Amino acid sequence: MIIVDEALKKRMAEGNPVRLGVIGCGHMARPMIRRIIERMPGLDVVAVSNRTADKARAVLEKCGRDPKFVSSVAEADRLLSSGATIYSDDPSVVCRAERVECVVEVTGDLDFSAGVALDAIAHGKHFVGQNAELDCLLGPLLNRKAKQAGVVYTNGDGDQPGCTINLMRFVRQIGFKPLLLGNCKGLLDHYRTPQTQAGFAAQFKMTPTMATNFADGTKLASEMASIANAAGVGVLTRGMHGPECDHVDNAPSKFDLDELVAAGGCVDYLLGARPGPGVFVLGYDEDKETSFYMNYFKMGTGPLYSFYIPYHLPPWETPLSAARAVLFHDATVAPVDGLTVDVIAVAKRDLKKGQTLDGIGGFDTYGLLENIGPVRKEGLVPIGLVWNAVLKRDVPKDQPLTYQDLTPDANRPVIALRQEQDRIWR
Repeated sequence: MIIVDEALKKRMAEGNPVRLGVIGCGHMARPMIRRIIERMPGLDVVAVSNRTADKARAVLEKCGRDPKFVSSVAEADRLLSSGATIYSDDPSVVCRAERVECVVEVTGDLDFSAGVALDAIAHGKHFVGQNAELDCLLGPLLNRKAKQAGVVYTNGDGDQPGCTINLMRFVRQIGFKPLLLGNCKGLLDHYRTPQTQAGFAAQFKMTPTMATNFADGTKLASEMASIANAAGVGVLTRGMHGPECDHVDNAPSKFDLDELVAAGGCVDYLLGARPGPGVFVLGYDEDKETSFYMNYFKMGTGPLYSFYIPYHLPPWETPLSAARAVLFHDATVAPVDGLTVDVIAVAKRDLKKGQTLDGIGGFDTYGLLENIGPVRKEGLVPIGLVWNAVLKRDVPKDQPLTYQDLTPDANRPVIALRQEQDRIWR
């Protein structure tokens, strides 16, 4: 991945930085926009769209820009050709502007994000999402459409999926077999709600639903699903094992080697392991000479070795995925072919017939990771589809929801898109 910096230097020297359009101006987007404009030569944010346009204007002005508001593609093309920076409350303007090379979507809204991805891809833009929930729900379909259009679809670097797949590629490149792709999780409580997470959310300037998504395990499941689908692996058990562990160096002792070898690869996580919130890969090599040298390098005696990154920096690493897409046509995280796993919806409390469900990070459901075979066989519902669905019968706490339990909201774009995806990979 290091060659990206030299390629960006070349674009900068040519006076032709990679031109990005950013959709969203929230918790993760603002620091990302500032970092690109102020400290990442060879990349530039030339267009920003946000539902509240003044927020887009404010962040661009904070970077020393004098942005111009636009409401049409023709106006955007004219101003961008003259070297101006633009902003809008209409994402289609950014997705369709001729001079935008790559669209980076950072809103976290499933239906909206899916629409932006489709619009960008249809108009020949590379697409980088910072949305593991979208990727694990519709990644195969979006990736297929991107390939047909000759562009890259990818989830962004800097979040756990991107960092883990980067590390997996490194481990594989130096000759080890990645048997487990993992996440270091500090807290997991399936029954957290926006009410319990309100204080944390206020402290770190995020919405209570976002904070709940992090705490109740749904975000973990979504990230690990994104990783599993990109690596073509599954899980060893529904919800993953998630053993407690004091340090990621000790991860090899927390998993059964024979089970890992038999699986040929899987995703899982450690609970409470330092250093957090990092990612790790357990690489396998039973060669005796490898064992000698890995012991010398303080990596243990094997045959399972723990490789890890102790941090992830989404606002500042995601732009590198845009650079890789534009400069090298390289996806950071994209499904191999169809889904290997899915994130199923499980009742967070006793749910009643006639109830309209809230969505990810709410009071009603949490997500668990499951292999796609059992998901299809049991008719389990992906958590990305439950928002605004109406229950047809009672569902007790901790029971997975099935399609027979509810009527999805047919007006949601992701419902039809998921049906299209399921038909292709049934």
